[in-house]
Amino acid sequence: MLFRPAYRLPGYQEIASYLAMTGRRTLLTVISALFSITTHAQDVIQSKQYPKNQFRYPLDLPPSTAGSFGELRPSHFHSGLDFKTNQRIGFPVHAVYDGYISRVRIQFGGFGQALYITHPNGYTSVYGHIDSFTPQVAKYIRDYQYKNQTYEADIAVPQGLFKVQKGDIVAISGNRGASAGPHLHFEIRDSLTEETINPQLFGLTIPDTRPPALTAVGIYHLNGNPFSDKTPKEFLALTGSNGNYHLLKPQVLNLSGNTGFGITAYDMNSASMNRNGLYSVELKLDGIAMYTFAVERFAFDQTHAINAYIDYPAFISSRQWMQKCFILPGSRISLYPQSINRGIMAFNDDALHEVQFIVKDIAGNTSTLTLKVQSSTQAANLMPDKPTGTLFRYDKKSEFANVKVRVSVMPGNLYDDLDFQYAALPAKPGALSQTHRIHNKFTPIHDEYDLWIKPDVTLGASAGKAVIVNAASGSIGGTYEDGYVKAKAHTFGDYYIKLDTVAPRITPINIHNGSNLRGIRAIKLRISDNLSGIKSYTGRIDGKWVLMEWDYKTKILSYTFDDTITAGKHTYEFSVTDIKDNVSTFTAEFTR
Repeated sequence: MLFRPAYRLPGYQEIASYLAMTGRRTLLTVISALFSITTHAQDVIQSKQYPKNQFRYPLDLPPSTAGSFGELRPSHFHSGLDFKTNQRIGFPVHAVYDGYISRVRIQFGGFGQALYITHPNGYTSVYGHIDSFTPQVAKYIRDYQYKNQTYEADIAVPQGLFKVQKGDIVAISGNRGASAGPHLHFEIRDSLTEETINPQLFGLTIPDTRPPALTAVGIYHLNGNPFSDKTPKEFLALTGSNGNYHLLKPQVLNLSGNTGFGITAYDMNSASMNRNGLYSVELKLDGIAMYTFAVERFAFDQTHAINAYIDYPAFISSRQWMQKCFILPGSRISLYPQSINRGIMAFNDDALHEVQFIVKDIAGNTSTLTLKVQSSTQAANLMPDKPTGTLFRYDKKSEFANVKVRVSVMPGNLYDDLDFQYAALPAKPGALSQTHRIHNKFTPIHDEYDLWIKPDVTLGASAGKAVIVNAASGSIGGTYEDGYVKAKAHTFGDYYIKLDTVAPRITPINIHNGSNLRGIRAIKLRISDNLSGIKSYTGRIDGKWVLMEWDYKTKILSYTFDDTITAGKHTYEFSVTDIKDNVSTFTAEFTR
């Protein structure tokens, strides 16, 4: 069945009129004819073929993107295409194929509001940052929220409850959640494995005749040592155009021993001025492929491994996106279809070698860079460095402990062996322990590790209010047990203990005791917490729970009045609790 919104947001009227004049299928045909590219300039790297004649575009707009699949983002690879919506909300979002709505999600950040459609061909399409659902789906979500007394919701929808056909309007585009501007985030996932797959491999292509731009090459002198912030390296500027690049200062590179390379590059398509990510990078030594990277598909539990793919120390120190073309041993992600010796090259034979980069976008447009390398037998005299601290193995449980602190890292959370360093620093003002330097911020953690810190004073009855604080980013929570405060940490850095005894703050925006709210659409307020963070909040009118929606961008909580609130006097109550169970309340009488 065709879902049609009962309301019209900015932008919908123009599209609806065009649909009425030309017909939905006709407009799709025009867009496909004008903007779809179904052949590649050159073959792209992929492990399998995907159906190219089944899915349609999710929007009736000329396809243009602000973000590409696999694009580099802080702590993750981008999982879909960000379709532009002319910097506006309000465009109809269409089902890209027949199927049924299988999941809806409402969250404070992330996608904000998202819709999932499962298709009979084995794939699931995802639509994120949407502004509103169809009336039937919106009612279904609202009923769930009131039944479970929750704003955030991740709902598995029974199969067959909301069936859709290809082209049906299923939502309205928006700007909800952690988006930088109005757009539609779109994904295609494998329904069985939930891996996300590059939508352009399904024929949902973006016009593109521009090859990638290469800006710098990285050289890493590994010499058998694990990669770290101390790895000797140099970045050399590149110049060129039309797919042909070379060193800004032409030279033969004199290299010895085990060496890794990296590339800084970006891509632009023909439909927008946004800088997007690459599709593939190949690295060859004397014509032999030593390393291949391609953003075909990946699993979400792998996406943090972007911190193993990029030069993480360079990103943290200077925000530079150097893409390492060698694979760290602890990086398990399906974006490396091929490598020899993990892409690391041994230069130790006094010969002249050729190292070539082949960089492609999803349309097959290609840029190349060729380097001349003079090898040297001096590599035979180079020995790996010996650890000066505690050796942590990437593939084994690793621990460090003294009388004040304990660290435990499980296998799978380090990307390479680590020369773990620890230092005790002076206490911060208000801290209940000295500051513990747990290695440094330049080494990434894939998921988390266990951290115990012993307080320097007796906590007594306040033990339940203790948290561990990262000096750079704030509280990571914590529980007191066996004389230590314990927490899960996601980064290395400087940590110490504090107590959280301060309740969250409630700041009313448009309501106070005695307010006249006739003609006011919604009750609005803000909440904040000084340390451990918000755990829960509840709004009630006349003792009955009401839905408080929390906007990620404005940080405003709002209850929108409905017809259950009659004319007359009412009592509004709001309470908020932080993670350490400190509670604040606000009460106001108002007239409606």
